[in-house]
Amino acid sequence: MIHGCSLCHIVTSLIILHVSWATKTGEDKQTTTEGQKPVECGSWTKHSNGGIFTSPNYPNKYPPDRECIYIIEAAPRQCIELHFDEKYSIEPSWECKFDHIEVRDGPFGFSPIIGRYCGHQSPPFIKSSGRFLWIKFFADGELESLGFSAQYNFTPGE
Repeated sequence: MIHGCSLCHIVTSLIILHVSWATKTGEDKQTTTEGQKPVECGSWTKHSNGGIFTSPNYPNKYPPDRECIYIIEAAPRQCIELHFDEKYSIEPSWECKFDHIEVRDGPFGFSPIIGRYCGHQSPPFIKSSGRFLWIKFFADGELESLGFSAQYNFTPGE
């Protein structure tokens, strides 16, 4: 039988294991078709001044068969504002079943979903309710497109 504190340790370990798996599998490095610098696919980001992240190969077409997890972490008592560049194109499909970007309000793939986006119109302005955003970029094996560039910054929490 598992008691209170032991159960907390087990749950915490599973959460940490899930997060480290998401960042390790997402930190797949690849070489661009021109043989230039490696391209990162996914990251855990906590730069204090905000930053930018992109789909692999952006502004050129992203490669097929990719799943990149980006986790953005703000300081305590801050929220995250996320803006996608107007130069945006993810393979369009009904309900974004194929290539897509999924944004969740928290640090995990099971955090509450904010939205799932694809097509040629940039996602709307996104603001987290807390200090984490979880973003997944998924590309299937067919029909690559331009991809995205996203900028994030931090604001005081409410």
